[in-house]
Amino acid sequence: MRLKIIKCGGVNCYLLSDGGSSVLIDTATFKYREKLYEVCKRENVRLVVLTHGHPDHTGNAAFLAKELNIPSAIGEGDEELVFGRPGEIKRGLMGKLSGLISGAGAETVIQPVFLPAYILSEGDSLKDFGINADIIALPGHTKGSIGIKAGSRLFIGDALVNIFKPALSGICENRADAQKSAERIRSLGCDKIYFGHGKPVEGWELENIKF
Repeated sequence: MRLKIIKCGGVNCYLLSDGGSSVLIDTATFKYREKLYEVCKRENVRLVVLTHGHPDHTGNAAFLAKELNIPSAIGEGDEELVFGRPGEIKRGLMGKLSGLISGAGAETVIQPVFLPAYILSEGDSLKDFGINADIIALPGHTKGSIGIKAGSRLFIGDALVNIFKPALSGICENRADAQKSAERIRSLGCDKIYFGHGKPVEGWELENIKF
């Protein structure tokens, strides 16, 4: 399976490809839509998977789904973050921090509104889209945060971030759940962990970190 890391400011998007099929993981913000589109239009992308419903990861999902004529998917529990809150703007300190981290700008982060075609939960597979990968539930950062396990590689969105070292995100809907998800990530024993923010690490690097 081939992997392309698409850097979009402070957000990492990932293109998994196998044979003639690809799946895009996360979509960054409006600022990077053309960059993502230029990469994806050269591949047979069959699905956009969102690790969670925050706008720095969902910002181009609706655009890419329309332009590429493909469905989008999100974890069960996070669909309410992308559908039913028209034009929500995150303001204040959290909004500024989200904007700075994502590269969208410090003033506002606009949450797009769209209806995902698929709601994913623990144990679901991406095989129908040509990718041998499974969905792992990683709640805490958001209720419906998910990871994508592709062989020995694990893509975890913001279940953990790696700004200075692997750690829980400073923004958690449920910190206790986030800590349990962090322990689960470690227990899976994957060779490589890929974050929504920060560089990937070898799985063993999480062994002695306290979350």
